[in-house]
Formats: sequence, structure tokens, C-alpha cells
Amino acid sequence: MAEKKNKRRVVVTGVGIVSSIGIGKDEFWKNLIAGKSGISTVSSFDTSNYDTHIGGEIKNFKPEKYFDKNEINKLGRATQFAIAATKEAINNAKLDLWKYGGEKIGVAIGTTMGEGQVIEEIDSKWVRVDKEEVSTDLIALYPGNVLSKNISLKFRLKGPSLTIPTACAAGNYAIGYSFDQIKAGKRKIMISGGTDSFSRIAFTGFNRLFATAKEKCRPFDKNRDGMVVGEGAGILILEDLELALERKAKIYAEILGYGLSCNAFHMTAPSVEGIKKVMIKAMKEADITPEDVDYISAHGTATPSNDKTECQAVKEVFGKRYKKIPVSSIKSMLGHTMGAASAIEAISCCLAIKDGVIPPTINYETPDPECDIDCIPNVAKKKKIKIALNNSLAFGGNNAVVALREWHHE
Repeated sequence: MAEKKNKRRVVVTGVGIVSSIGIGKDEFWKNLIAGKSGISTVSSFDTSNYDTHIGGEIKNFKPEKYFDKNEINKLGRATQFAIAATKEAINNAKLDLWKYGGEKIGVAIGTTMGEGQVIEEIDSKWVRVDKEEVSTDLIALYPGNVLSKNISLKFRLKGPSLTIPTACAAGNYAIGYSFDQIKAGKRKIMISGGTDSFSRIAFTGFNRLFATAKEKCRPFDKNRDGMVVGEGAGILILEDLELALERKAKIYAEILGYGLSCNAFHMTAPSVEGIKKVMIKAMKEADITPEDVDYISAHGTATPSNDKTECQAVKEVFGKRYKKIPVSSIKSMLGHTMGAASAIEAISCCLAIKDGVIPPTINYETPDPECDIDCIPNVAKKKKIKIALNNSLAFGGNNAVVALREWHHE
């Protein structure tokens, strides 16, 4: 993190979303606030041999809207999502790439699976047909760096281009890296976020961990029975405040700082101490206190252990205030979009701050005494938000929390 003496400020001036409840900011936000679910029966492959059959698939994404036919064949689905969301974000920010592009703009993209569908296709051809059927063109779609690299290539951006694979916290990690680049004066603008496509590998893995829901995703509900695998992309344009003001950009929110931690505890089980420490670190780096926080966008996966542990950490960090702080999980509507999750949730925080509306946690029916927070059950809530925390907690104990604030002159 940069020293407190550094006066540079980092703001969000554009957002782009590809999700199962909407593509583009307006459709996404309208449906999120309405509590619309994007979870449905999996259709991309046969799930009859699995215990669960639902997912947060995007069923109306049309690559031809964003790419010509030759491009489509050279890009995996996760990359297509990321580039489409980047286009949306650049347009939303009214950013003139010819004026500010080149080495002035960097890219940081988080992911869990990378191009998971590509490795599935490679494996299938190798095993079911012959290894000679695995073309070099197909192999070229797979390496983890393709996500950020292809954004840089598409928009001719010559600044740093980084793919961060810290699983379900990767979007927040990318935002943190981008924040540092701008605070240090190395870049004026960063394209930052996360992407993942629906993956048979991820679906199989979470089913084998007995961590997937049978009927619906219901964070914080007493009868919650697991998460739902999803897909999508969220991209934010992070910008030096001086430049944003100079070009009269619309400002959604200010990034105050972030915290990172590793539980060093267990591959899949969360840790109260780890979550507490990362929230406290984020607030310290942002120079705010627990009394300043108006909203927490929870990691909220709807697994029994995650929700219980995250709620306990919130209680211990915020003390007697914990019931007064709204803590909602939009995964109830999207499922878990893996590396895209915390980036999409950061966008949700920006829109909640801008519009004064907190998205709900849907499918909430039975209160859980161990999760007795205000989870904004089922219906969105109007509330002025000055400061929000965006929690993300990944497998391996990789935690990242970003602090955002309503932007104002100081």
C-alpha cells in the first residue's frame, strides 16, 4: 500500500458487467435491485450423474455483438466475457482510448479457472478421439495470461497486463493492484476486474465437496445447503481523480484502500481470525473505523460454514453495531461467479453508493441464530451509503477486502 502522505485519490469512472441477470450496467442493476434470480437448470452439459443440477449460466450472451467471426474462434468464453465487459466499461466511462491509451493504461484481471472450458475441450479430444486432434490453436486459448493479454491486444494498451489467479478473491486482488498502480503514480487509468466462464471442472469439484445447493442459493438462511456455480465478468475503470475531474468524468465511488490476508489454516474451511484481520486491515489502510462503515457486501456463498464464519467475524469486528450494518449477498441471485465475483460485487457497491439502494439477499426464509445479521432479506432497501466494504474469501484462505466511499471534494 502507498503511504498515507500520498495524496493521489483513485475513483471508479466506468463499469461493465456480463452476468446471468443482465449484460450492461442498467439491466444488471435493475434486475439486482428487483431481486431477480439468474440461477436455472444447467444446460451446457449433462448433469444427470451429479447430485445437483442448477447453475448461474449466462444464456443470452451473443459473442457476435462484440466480435467478428474470426475473433470468436480465437477467444475462449471467459476472455469473451472480459472483453465484452471491458467494452461496456470503456463506453460507460466515455473514455477516449486514442487520447489516454498506449502505456498510460494498464490491465489487471482476476480469475479462478481461467479458460476452464478450453482445457475441458482439450481433454475431451485427447481422451475421446486422439491427441492429434488437439490443435495448437486450441492450446493457445488456454494459458492463464490470455485473459489480460487479450484485453491489452484488443484495445492496444501497452501498460502492465496482469492476470491474478487468487480464486474467488481474485477480482478484489486485481482492484487492489490497480489501486496501487494509480496511487504510486505509475498509471493514470487501470482496467480492472475479474472473469470466469461456467466450468464442468468447477461444477464437478464443488459437487464432490458436497458444497452445492440442490434447489436455490440462500445465504444466511438456517436451511442453506450450499453454493451455486455461476459465470460472468465485471470490469471497473479505475482512474486518478485529477484526470477524472479534468475530463469531467462521471464518478461512481472512490476506492479508499484494501486489505489482503491468508488464513494459513485450511484449503477449504474459512477462518474467523483470517476474516477479522482482513477487514481490520482494509479499514486501517483506508483510514476509516468500524463506526464509519454503512454497508458490507458479503462473500456470502450460502455454504453452512462460510456464512456462519463470516457472520461471526462481522460480529467480532463491529461489536454491538453488527445488527445495524446491512450485510447482503448478491450471490443469492448470481450464484458464485468465481474470479468475477468480487469484481461484480465491487460494481454493486459502487451502484449502491451512487443510488442509495442496497441489493437484497433473496431466498431468505428461515432465520439462523448464528447468522443474526441484517442481510436485507428478499427486498432491496433504500439507504444512504457513504462507506462500503466488499468482502471476498477464497479457497486456500486468500482473503481480500476493498473499501469504497461516496466520492466528494475534500
